[in-house]
Amino acid sequence: MTTIDRPASRATADPISIDRPAEPATTDPATIDPTTTEPATTDPATAEPTTTDSATIDPGELERFVGQVATDCATAMHAASVSLGDKLGLWAALAQGPATSTELAERSGLDARYLDDWLKAQYVSGYAGHDATTGRFSLSAEQAAVLADPTAPTYLAGATTLAGVLHRDDALAIEAFRTGQGVGWHEHHGDLFSGTERLFRPAYAANLVDAWIPALHGVEARLQAGGKVADVGCGFGASTILLAQAFPASTFVGFDYHDASIEAARDRAATAGVADRVTFEVATAGDFPGTGYDLVCIFDALHDMGDPVGAVRHIKDSLAPTGTFMFVEPMAGETLDDNVNIVGRMFYSVAPFVCTANARSQHGPHELGNQVPDSMWDTLTREAGFSRFRRACETPFNRIYEVRP
Repeated sequence: MTTIDRPASRATADPISIDRPAEPATTDPATIDPTTTEPATTDPATAEPTTTDSATIDPGELERFVGQVATDCATAMHAASVSLGDKLGLWAALAQGPATSTELAERSGLDARYLDDWLKAQYVSGYAGHDATTGRFSLSAEQAAVLADPTAPTYLAGATTLAGVLHRDDALAIEAFRTGQGVGWHEHHGDLFSGTERLFRPAYAANLVDAWIPALHGVEARLQAGGKVADVGCGFGASTILLAQAFPASTFVGFDYHDASIEAARDRAATAGVADRVTFEVATAGDFPGTGYDLVCIFDALHDMGDPVGAVRHIKDSLAPTGTFMFVEPMAGETLDDNVNIVGRMFYSVAPFVCTANARSQHGPHELGNQVPDSMWDTLTREAGFSRFRRACETPFNRIYEVRP
């Protein structure tokens, strides 16, 4: 756990200050037709092949790396199958008990022949068991906890929706890489919004109320007594609603610039029965209304902003004198080599499609990406006027920060 208490003096260096060339071509990425998008260079299928010097190749290392790439390709292809099963309700159906493809078809109302291929893909990928005698496929308790139970903290099937949208929206990325333009969050396919929520929500449900809030100085007692909370960049409102359910004496407002997400959040609050103490409004992190907040939260969104310092400065101005700013970020180390792990691999891969692209679309002074070290957050919150910063707690995927004046 990192604790940094410091004087209110402000850093003078801008850790990521971007000096860009003139604004590039004005093509709107939202209007790109992926069926007509031309490659940035010569078509790889017709280009002159790159030759390698066979004398410099280590046969063993070559075999290992070929295996690694083939494994990754198989994983990417299979992820589409996992997402399909999630969208069709197949994981929950299979969790009811062992089934042949015909039995699963009766259970799910889907086509048995397609299900036969789907089930076999799960078995050979290690995502399901198979009894050769009965022909039935099944989920172990552990597989069901990861694939079939959205309330489990280990649930990951929904996260494959996020992986799929990167392929779906590659035309946006191609244009961004060519022109240097940004791609706003709102320009992506809707699977990005639901996939992001389904990636992060299990961790929020497992940790937010029981571990993260108690790790903050005095915040839990304040919310139990009746506090005022803002959730900035709230998306579909998962974190806002979880807090409202846990602290019925407090009032909550969620802000997001994406109006479709705000509409979804309002519907979910009504369904959850907390609309009497939760409201959702369209606003950005730099201009959301209200003051006197006892707690302002940002969950996995500060790194996406083009002007995170401006957002944090606005948050400071909105807090009550004894208020707390809590923000949650993906796990990351201080150096690139510290991030050579599954979390780094996941988030670095997402960054140019979503996080960096969104920050650039906002034309701010920063493009942080999503693997931001603690030292950077310390410097940026100092620049915004805060004097106390610490990592309050963590999970394998998250860092939870407490920032106070």
